Amino acid sequence: MTVYSGRPGRHRLRPTLRLRLTLLNGVLLVGAGAILVLLAWLLVGDALHPADQLRAGTTVELADGRHLDARVWQDLVVDAASRELLAKGLVALLAISVVGVAGAYAVAGRALRPLHQVTSTAQRLGEETLDQRIRYSGADDEVAELAATFDAMLDRLGEAFETQKRFVANASHELRTPLAVMRTEIDVTMADEEADVAEYRRMATVVRDASERANGLVDALLVLARSEAQSGRRLARKVNTDLATAATTALSAVQGEADRLQLTVTTSLQPAPVVGDPSLLDRLAGNLIENAIRYNHLHGKIWARTGSDAAAAWLVVGNTGFEVDQTDVPGLFEPFRRGGRERTGARGSGLGLSIVRAVCDAHGGTVTAAAQPGGGLEVTVTLPAADTTPVVAATAAVPTH
Repeated sequence: MTVYSGRPGRHRLRPTLRLRLTLLNGVLLVGAGAILVLLAWLLVGDALHPADQLRAGTTVELADGRHLDARVWQDLVVDAASRELLAKGLVALLAISVVGVAGAYAVAGRALRPLHQVTSTAQRLGEETLDQRIRYSGADDEVAELAATFDAMLDRLGEAFETQKRFVANASHELRTPLAVMRTEIDVTMADEEADVAEYRRMATVVRDASERANGLVDALLVLARSEAQSGRRLARKVNTDLATAATTALSAVQGEADRLQLTVTTSLQPAPVVGDPSLLDRLAGNLIENAIRYNHLHGKIWARTGSDAAAAWLVVGNTGFEVDQTDVPGLFEPFRRGGRERTGARGSGLGLSIVRAVCDAHGGTVTAAAQPGGGLEVTVTLPAADTTPVVAATAAVPTH
């Protein structure tokens, strides 16, 4: 593992923000003080001209008894005042500069202290320390905004890590089940010295079914990862397609299973043109239709509707089945949730609605679900209409919602 230090060049002088702010304050302070001293010096030289009001040849008597021409005395007074003003002004400027720079250094350090907290917290962060926060309690300024933004980012990272952990744990559990079934069947059959061809065929059938389940789970995980990778970013493909066509294809693919369960299928598939990735949208419609059959009952019902207006296109898929509490509906869109049928023993991978949600996000759309009275679920997918979405291959930005 490569570790990147958060304190490059610790033993050399760096142009830190604190130092730059201090130097900027010092330059401004010294410059302003120098201008004031210069103005005072010029004003003294221009203002002290009392002898100009006297007649030429007028003399003045000094305290030591000397007599000088008034204009000569004026020049002496101006020179003395200018030198004294300049000397004392420079001393005062030096003192003010030292105090001002020191004060600016201290104030800048205090103002930038939360930034050091951000840096130190970031350096301590790890998978086990994502609970640490800045929790800045100073003035409501830009630094406070930065600290709050950093804390919010850590909240999102912590939630993402927890979600990832749960996802990996659930995926491992789902994959472990068919693998365990295959291993058990093989071990039991191989240990039976009297096993005949029929027993080996039975074992092969069980292993094939388990491998198909594992392969289906891997395919679903790949589709989910692909959809989530494009969510809010860029779709790999954005071409004209129709939700009605996707729904028709999905219904045709499961017609045999619907006939086996003697389901009543009602459709109203009006044109629903959208712009997006056809393979992802086909998977979206397929998951909704497959779920409607998988979680239905004998002699149940399925209905599918599509349509569009100037702003949006929609796909509605509903089914009868076991009762679902409306409060549990949001959880159905989380990975490996099956509406009360958790993981082992249930058909499917539990990723169907998770993929639907990810595909909707990738296309800038929304998905909602409503529990039906007497049992069942109705899911509504809404996507931006084709007329509102540009067709750009591989580089079109996806609008967020």
